[in-house]
Parts: sequence; C-alpha cells; structure tokens
Amino acid sequence: MPEPLPAALSPDALLDLDRQHVWHPYGPMPGRQEPLVVESASGVRLRLATPAEGRDELVDGMSSWWSAIHGYRHPVLDEAVRGQLGRMSHVMFGGLTHEPAVRLAARLVEITPEPLRHVFLCDSGSVSVEVAIKMCLQYWRSLGRPGKQRLLTWRGGYHGDTWQPMAVCDPDGGMHELWSGVLPRQIFADAPPRGFDAAVDPDYAAHLRELIGRHADELAAVIVEPVVQGAGGMAFHSPEYLRVLREACDEHGVLLVFDEIATGFGRTGSLFAAGHAGVSPDVMCLGKAMTGGYLTMAAALCTGEVADGISRGEVPVLAHGPTFMGNPLAAAVACASLDLLLDQDWALEVKRIESGLRGGLAEVADLPGVRDVRVLGAIGVVQLDHPVDMTAATRAAVRAGVWLRPFRDLVYTMPPYVTGDDDVARICAAVRDAAAAG
Repeated sequence: MPEPLPAALSPDALLDLDRQHVWHPYGPMPGRQEPLVVESASGVRLRLATPAEGRDELVDGMSSWWSAIHGYRHPVLDEAVRGQLGRMSHVMFGGLTHEPAVRLAARLVEITPEPLRHVFLCDSGSVSVEVAIKMCLQYWRSLGRPGKQRLLTWRGGYHGDTWQPMAVCDPDGGMHELWSGVLPRQIFADAPPRGFDAAVDPDYAAHLRELIGRHADELAAVIVEPVVQGAGGMAFHSPEYLRVLREACDEHGVLLVFDEIATGFGRTGSLFAAGHAGVSPDVMCLGKAMTGGYLTMAAALCTGEVADGISRGEVPVLAHGPTFMGNPLAAAVACASLDLLLDQDWALEVKRIESGLRGGLAEVADLPGVRDVRVLGAIGVVQLDHPVDMTAATRAAVRAGVWLRPFRDLVYTMPPYVTGDDDVARICAAVRDAAAAG
C-alpha cells in the first residue's frame, strides 16, 4: 500500500501530484503549462501559495469563469452554507423535497420573465441545456409530432461540453469541431451581425425567418445565447434579433430556448439578457452566477404549456434526475446569492464597472494587432487580429497583478460586481498588457 499523503503539501509537492494525476479543462494530459496554486481567496483577490511574476496575490478579472459575482468569502454566503450544513448537506430529490430548493424555485419564477413557471434544478449549465433540449423534444413527441426533433441556432455560439449542447455549438472552428459527423446534425443560421447598438439588418432578419419557416416541420426549437455569445467568441448582437426569433417561432410553431447561463443575473446590465428585448422564451437555462460561484447548480425553466404538454404524453414524465438534483447546500447559497444581488442596486454597480471598462480599455484599441474593443455591462473584450499567445498574455496580466484567462483571439474580463474602481482600472491595465504581449 502506498504511504498516505502528508496532512500539508508544499506547493512543489502539490504541483508534482497535479502534473501526475490531474486533468485540467481544455488541456492535454499531462499539462504543458504549470498552473498557479491558489492558497486562499477573499473579496476579489486570489492569494497564491508561491509568488508568480513577483505577485503573491491577484485581482480576479474572471469571476471564476463568470460565476463569483459577489467575490470570495462573502460573509452572507459563508453563513448560508454554514447554516444549511447544520441541518443537512444533501438528501435525494426523488420523492422528497426541502425548503432551500422550494424557495429557490419560487424565487427564480418570481424574477424571470413571464410565463416561465416551472423549474428543473440540475448540476451544471451544460446539463441544463441537455434538459432544455430534452424538454423540447419530448414536448413535440407528446403532442404527436415526433418528427420535430432538430434544433436551429446561429453560428458563433457555445452551449456546453456535453453531447446535445456540443451539437448546437458552432461546428466550424469551434472547440467541438472534432465531433462533426458524430453529433446530431442541426441547422445553423449565419452568425448575427455584431454590435449591441447596431441597427437591425433586414436581410439578416429575413434570413432567420426564412430558415425557421423552411424547417418548421422538423424543428423542435431554436436555441441561442441572447445578446452575448460567450465562449464561442464574446460577440454582442442587437436585442432586436431576439424579437425576430420570438415572432418567427410563434408564427411557425417552434419553441424558443434562451441559454442565459453566462448572461443571467445582471452581467449584461439587465437582470436577464432577454430583458433587453422585452421577450420571453419557452425555456430558459440558468447557471454560473446562480450560487455566487460557491457550488455547482443550474436550472432549466419552462412555461406551463411546455410542462403540460410533456405531462400529457405517452410517457408523462421528464425522465431526468441527477443524483445531486436540488442539493440543499447549493440551493441555500443560491437563495442567499439572489437576495444579496437583488437587495442592492446591482444595476448601478454593473453600470459603474461598465463605465470603468469603457474608459480603461479605450486606449487599447490603438495597440498594434488589436481588431476590436467592446464593452457591455460588466464584460470587457479585446479581440486581436491573430491567435493570442496564451502563455505570454497570462504572464503579462499576472505581472500587472491580475488573473485573466485569454483564449482564441480574445483577451477579456468579467469581474465580480464588488470590484472597486481602482481594481477595475488595474484590470484594464492588465488587459492592455496582455493584449500587447499576446
């Protein structure tokens, strides 16, 4: 038998074990880049076990992949976890229920657009997309139209790394291109014209309407990321195209799904990105910031019509039930996170960060190799005209005292909403240095 590991590991020993055994996201095994070891986190700062580029702490410009909107070790969220831990950390959701999950579902229905009324709690954003797609497919099957089983989306999207979500990510040049020919074949519209404030292109609107009309008999649903396409390219588009989709889906009898995993809970300046357009989907996917970054939890919400349709079918149940569905710890901290967000003027805080990002990133547009700079809500993006040198860009950001995670041709930031003005300025300086180095 191998000897047990010591109670405390030195940073070097931890990195050695990491290199041997741990497979990091979107990386090879073993990894080619040595990760930084985070010892602790508080507020908007990550404390490193050993200094990197002369820094022993970094301002988090990523909100831990867009989830930690209140920062780290927030006393309200810490207390919510401790309080729930004293009652129960988990109980199965099949045949049982509990207050944290019920409160969370009721709260989500209260704050999301009408007529979303029913909440399916699940483990992660990607799984919520799986559930949403399953809802749409089963709805049409229950209504006696099993041929409506394809999905339509637009190019440049990203919806997760599990099977059905991969099928509606961009098949050309996206991170799941490897699986083309194996995944279900879906229908792809052209990518929406860029620019949140751009005028609607009537030709593109006609393109959307025509595709939906032509394929209506086989389409179960249209699924898109509203207003902001996230990991597919951090592109912004006019909310007017959401109205076009809603009208076309209603006209041709197709369900509409909004993936608000990245955009939900205020990130774009509206509580949900759908709010910019004043429309509601038939199904909405939520995740990431829902628990304030404390625990993994997501949700798929649907209308009464979708739920009733499924429940009247030959198989009158939604056959999905994750082991940790409705986890009490995650539900309790999600409730606390939503209260924390909504009991303050979150929109003013997001606007403040937006203003800081606009001012701080304006000069980056003049750097050689920069193709575009764009800001919306608490999102700042610098797009290069070449693939970013991730190692060089990351090191430059760390030297500036900030944690960023560039990818493809992008250096971007989604800071926690509690990030102060000085730290927003520091993040902008780091983005500039990373763009210059990358």
